[in-house]
Amino acid sequence: MQTLESLSRKIEGAKDIKSVVRTMKAMAAATIGQYELAVSSLGDYYQTVALGLVAYFQSEPAGNPTPPVQEPQKVAEPLIGALVFGSDQGLVGSFNDTLAAFVAQTLGTLPGSKQLWTVGERVQHLLTDAGLPVTTHFLVPTGITAITPLVAQMLLKAQEAIDNGSLTAFYIFHNRPREATGYEPVYQRLLPLDAQWKQELRALHWPTKTRPQVAGARFPTLRALVGEFLFVSLFRACAESLASENASRLKAMQRAEKSIDELLGELAHQYHHKRQSAIDEELFDVVSGFEALNADHAKEKRE
Repeated sequence: MQTLESLSRKIEGAKDIKSVVRTMKAMAAATIGQYELAVSSLGDYYQTVALGLVAYFQSEPAGNPTPPVQEPQKVAEPLIGALVFGSDQGLVGSFNDTLAAFVAQTLGTLPGSKQLWTVGERVQHLLTDAGLPVTTHFLVPTGITAITPLVAQMLLKAQEAIDNGSLTAFYIFHNRPREATGYEPVYQRLLPLDAQWKQELRALHWPTKTRPQVAGARFPTLRALVGEFLFVSLFRACAESLASENASRLKAMQRAEKSIDELLGELAHQYHHKRQSAIDEELFDVVSGFEALNADHAKEKRE
């Protein structure tokens, strides 16, 4: 049976938790803005770079098209690498669980052996528990300025793996912000830059009827566009993941704050009810004692 002291301790504990939740909520709200702005800007820049590649390929001479930047090596079994952007911190709802399930399901449909690179300890543990081989781990960047060196490191490592044949394809998995649900898991095949990649780019349409042309030397232009394409693809994936993480944390903190408020209301009701019952019992004892004294006094007078 709960006492006033135990209810008081529970109320104080709930207030302490609510203070932590409000702090996490404020931090997520303050951080999410910079990532959402980066995502918006990178979306426009990614489209510009992709259209630049479309312009390049559409301007190819009819009899002398540009060969693929990379031809896949012939191997007995495909060697697939997957980079998964998750989170280090908790209090993000099902952010990592949803992504890990999506990665496992998607990779399960692809033939060949797999190796995974992860960003964030929590998604790493989930993927390991699912039986997927995590071979490389990166720390989650702490801000926009920390994304650039991380992306450069990843690109170098991925390109080396493709070049030396330890990987034949490289995919990116991450959560992308979505207004209705907060985020959704998505993936992109990043490497190799082969005929399939070229064909996927050709599916994009130039926005005007004027046939695009390339000014200057063609191959240096292609190398510059490809470098920007790879960089912005990874940078955007990282920024979208961070924006989704903070959006998920903000919603989780809002739900937690609402639940704590409801709990505090229930505990306060129990506390006041218990306190009133204790006061009533004390008053009843006083009245009973007073009536007993009066009865004894009246008895003494009669005697």
